[in-house]
Amino acid sequence: MGCIVGFVSQKGGVGKSTLARLLAREAAAGGLSVKIADVDIQQGTAYQWAKRRAENGFEPEIRIETFNNIKTALKEANQFDVYIFDGAPHASRDTLTIAKAANLIVIPTSQGRDDLDPSVLLGYDLLDAGISKDRIVYALVKVTDSDAEIAAARQYLEKAHFTVLQGELPVRTAYSQAHDVGRAVTEAPFPSLVKRADKLAQSLVDAVAARMQEVA
Repeated sequence: MGCIVGFVSQKGGVGKSTLARLLAREAAAGGLSVKIADVDIQQGTAYQWAKRRAENGFEPEIRIETFNNIKTALKEANQFDVYIFDGAPHASRDTLTIAKAANLIVIPTSQGRDDLDPSVLLGYDLLDAGISKDRIVYALVKVTDSDAEIAAARQYLEKAHFTVLQGELPVRTAYSQAHDVGRAVTEAPFPSLVKRADKLAQSLVDAVAARMQEVA
């Protein structure tokens, strides 16, 4: 049995697709079978990214399919080592459906309270719905270069009694440019940015591996 990973949020543009593509690339590079179910059919961000990746011949190839129905997407989840949901924002019912099926739920947020507050509320909503806390992790994405602000955001989430992945992704043009051609952030052109992305990627992969062991 594989691991289902859901990237969810209550806001758009917070980094769900960035993280979904990051995990997919790292899992595939590690020899695992992986697929992204892109359920944000209005944007189709992950799906369009995969097309650009294929057109440019980047390896490993990432399988992505768009779905307008979560239950349909779930029918093939057990065919892959890692099955990734790139959730749509503001989709409360779909978010809960993904969360209930997922072995690991990843909620991205930046360090600002405009993102932190709704992200924490989403976590509490999932707990109220019966989702266990050990299945929920947070990732800091699109942060500034202020170490103090990043540390404060991490502390804010930890005080809410949630697990926060190590590492974070700063706002960088090179990350966007990597996505534009079908690369993940760990394939960005600058070693210093790859190093930062690698730290978050490793923490994410470790969290997935831990959940895979528990469901094995």
